[in-house]
Amino acid sequence: MDVDDEIIKPKADEEKDRKPIVVILVGAPGSGKSTFCDQVMRVSTRPWVRVCQDTIGNGKAGTKAQCLAISSASLKDKKSILIDRCNLDKEQRADFIKLKDSYLADVHAVVLDLPAKLCISRSVKRTGHEGNLQGGKAAAVVNRMLQKKELPKLNEGFTRITFCQNEKDVQEAINAYGALSSSDVLPSGIFGEKKTDTKVQLGIMKFLKRVDAPIKVTSDEKIPEPSNETIKDNRHVNEGQEQSGNHPLDGVPTLAFPSISTADFQFNIEKASEIIVETVEEFVKKIGNGRLVLVDISHGSKILSLVKSKAAIKKIDSTKFITFVGDITKLRSGGGLHCNVIANAANWRLKPGGGGVNAAIYDAAGPDLDIATKKKAGSLVPGNAITVSLPSTSPLYSKQGVTHIIHVLGPNMNPKRPNCLKDDYNIGCKVLREAYSSLFENFASIVRTQEKSSDHEFSNCDKKARKEDGACVNEKNKKLKGFTDVPESNNLCSVDAKQNAASSGKTGGSLNKDWGSWAQAIYRIAMNPDKHRNDVVEILDDVVVLNDIYPKAQKHLLVVARAEGLDRLADVTQEHLPILRTMHDVGMKWAHSFLQENQSLVFRLGYHSVPSMRQLHLHVISQDFNSKHLKNKKHWNSFNSPFFRDSVDVIQEITEEGKPTLNDDEKFISMELRCNRCRSAHPNIPRLKSHITICKSPFPANLLQNNRLLQKTPDKDGNAC
Repeated sequence: MDVDDEIIKPKADEEKDRKPIVVILVGAPGSGKSTFCDQVMRVSTRPWVRVCQDTIGNGKAGTKAQCLAISSASLKDKKSILIDRCNLDKEQRADFIKLKDSYLADVHAVVLDLPAKLCISRSVKRTGHEGNLQGGKAAAVVNRMLQKKELPKLNEGFTRITFCQNEKDVQEAINAYGALSSSDVLPSGIFGEKKTDTKVQLGIMKFLKRVDAPIKVTSDEKIPEPSNETIKDNRHVNEGQEQSGNHPLDGVPTLAFPSISTADFQFNIEKASEIIVETVEEFVKKIGNGRLVLVDISHGSKILSLVKSKAAIKKIDSTKFITFVGDITKLRSGGGLHCNVIANAANWRLKPGGGGVNAAIYDAAGPDLDIATKKKAGSLVPGNAITVSLPSTSPLYSKQGVTHIIHVLGPNMNPKRPNCLKDDYNIGCKVLREAYSSLFENFASIVRTQEKSSDHEFSNCDKKARKEDGACVNEKNKKLKGFTDVPESNNLCSVDAKQNAASSGKTGGSLNKDWGSWAQAIYRIAMNPDKHRNDVVEILDDVVVLNDIYPKAQKHLLVVARAEGLDRLADVTQEHLPILRTMHDVGMKWAHSFLQENQSLVFRLGYHSVPSMRQLHLHVISQDFNSKHLKNKKHWNSFNSPFFRDSVDVIQEITEEGKPTLNDDEKFISMELRCNRCRSAHPNIPRLKSHITICKSPFPANLLQNNRLLQKTPDKDGNAC
């Protein structure tokens, strides 16, 4: 590492606002933390304060609270600090990371990840140690601490993480921090991270005799750290953006995408850059904690330069969108940038080859990508995108951590290629904008499903059901037509099913959800209702109406939106109010028609907070719940607890607040069984059903207000059909 190349010199008018740095040292006793601090402070012209818990109490060991107090006082004086503690787990680091919010500091981690044997040897041999950790007892302490080690990640709140795995790495890190003046900064991201060599891992396993769980040894290639050239190039590309912006890392959903249509399809680069920035600006607010990265393999790329400057003018959040120089198929191993989703500039036939990004991605992913793509589609229309889940057997998955490929097709201005628009940029710009919008919407859907899956999962599917593409499905579902939002099984299965076990294992336990094939059924009908006329009762421009195949009452319909990108209630915003009102009106029309046939019925219209099938759908359900398909507590509570959101309330909340409330806590589904009229409790479904057939109590007051119930006879408040 060339220190002069790595340090970024700010402009003169930026120096006065330069942030202090909090460097959190991470390492076992004997890893050299105190030596690191001493050497940095000896040579640096930046004002540093060492915060050491071993000596903070007037030369004696103190507490973490004392360390935080000294740290706060130092940052208030605009001094940078070196946190000299072991900080080996996320919890120990968290309070120090929070200091950045109060003092606008950059927080770095320097990980002294030296061999365990070396740390123990140093600790045993030393004398006069500040914390009195020396001699024979040191080996047991180091051994125990290393077993609990959690390496830091950027999503904890770090701006920069430097991994040091040998003495040379440590000295380079000392040089980098020692060379900083009071106004210099270091580029953000991860530096020096390497996979541990198999022989080294085996050595650690042998040396650390009391290990609770064996270290998994893999045969994956070692990932080289970024070269100085790569660091310099990416620093150049991101000039003008906030230096504190984190690089996307494990646990943060990240889409890497190339410039669509500007290479072989010869689309005007200036026009393309405008469209990229405009669509990025639109979607950064829709992708949750996800991030977008525009990638080009060329140093000095014109498209990157144009996009970077336009994004800076629009002040697009650099923690949500960056540009990057590198090979899109080797971002993790070649640039330290982990992107779990990458976009492919595909051809209309969705075939491998042809050169450029398409050929590179298919080559890197292996035959698995072609097989998975063919299962999804045989061709692609310009302006559209489709998502393909990569099997864990794909090299692009196992080596680069890519779980999804989004194929996207833009407009063509090359007369030697199919569907040339012959320089018609009126159409071309429209198609390119649609392509990026479709790409980002596909990515937003992945982000939403990951967030919901990690936050909430009502129950686990049995092993047999997991084999059916991750959805909870019974064998008889395959033979029946029609659709249900609450499966016939004894579990209310969240549609947030696991994509596959390997995927969740790769992402630290968070579920990487795709809608299973069974859960896609009503989506397929909504998008192509003419192909499923035997399964629908009404087809309109904006909605289709289906009978629920497992009705939970005498009358039970689903009114399904036909809009792309509306998978569930969580996706709804104010722009979707027209279609929500249409769905409500259609549901009311059908309820009225049923009431003409049977005036004793009472209807409720609403949504499940977390549906079990893809595509936003409204339940129109009679309140008798007289159905053989209503079998268990989860079936009942999905319609008779706050988990069920009344349509009128959803429309009102979105109108006033911009989004609906999602009562998706599992406690609502596991509530005791209570009558939907008198609210009396019952021990089981048969007893409850027996009671509701004779219960004549009025419905609860909250349901009798705001037209939540639709009935023929007016209630006492005058809310009637």
